Amino acid sequence: MKNLAVLFSGGKDSSYACWLAKKNGYQIKCLISVISKNKESYMFHTPSIEQVRKQAEVMNIPLLVIETKGEKEKELVDLEKAIKIAVKRYEIGGIVTGAVGSVYQSSRIQKICNKLKIECFNPLWQKNQLDILKELIKNKFEVVIVGVFAYPLDKKWLGRKIDNNFIKDINELNRKYKINLAGEGGEYESFVINCYLFSRELKIINHKDYGNKNSWRRELELK
Repeated sequence: MKNLAVLFSGGKDSSYACWLAKKNGYQIKCLISVISKNKESYMFHTPSIEQVRKQAEVMNIPLLVIETKGEKEKELVDLEKAIKIAVKRYEIGGIVTGAVGSVYQSSRIQKICNKLKIECFNPLWQKNQLDILKELIKNKFEVVIVGVFAYPLDKKWLGRKIDNNFIKDINELNRKYKINLAGEGGEYESFVINCYLFSRELKIINHKDYGNKNSWRRELELK
C-alpha cells in the first residue's frame, strides 16, 4: 500500500481527489499546500488558502505549508521543495492531484514527480466535469464558491453552494459563454466546508469579500 501526499488547495478537486485516493486504498500521509503571495498565480488556488489549516485539523492529516512569491514557473521550484520535504519527512511514494483538464498544471507536476521518481496519481484527469459536480453532491461534499474570475460570474456567486441549482446555472453559462463547468480555466474557485474526510463540519463565522467588476474573492473565517 503506497504512501501518498495530496497537493491540497482546500477546494473541491483536491479534496475529492484525496477522498478517491483513500477509497482506492492509498495511505494519505500528509497534505501539501502552497500559499502564493501572487493572487493571480498560474498554478495555485489563492482565495481562503490560509483556511487549509482548519481543514487539515478536522481531517487529522499533517499539513505541510510552503510559501511562494508566485512568479510564473519559478513557483514550481517552491513546489518541488515542498514535495522533497514530504518525501523525506513522511516517506511518500507519490503525489495526488486534483487536476481535471489543465495541461499546464498537470504536465508541470508530472515533470517534478518524474524527476523525483515518485508516482503522480490524478483520479479526476479527463473525467467528465458535469459528472464530477454531480458526484460531489451525491457523496455529500459541502462546497462553497470563494472566487469568481470570468464574465458573467459576479459577486452574487460568492458563498453559493455546489448543489443542483448551481449545476443548472453553471450549465447554462457553459452553453452561453463557454464557462468551464468545473472552473478548470480559473473561472471560479471553491472551498470544502464538510465531507466524509472531516471529523466535523467547518462553520463559516465571518467573511470578507473584495474585488471589482467580474473578479471577486471571499476570505472565510472558520471555526
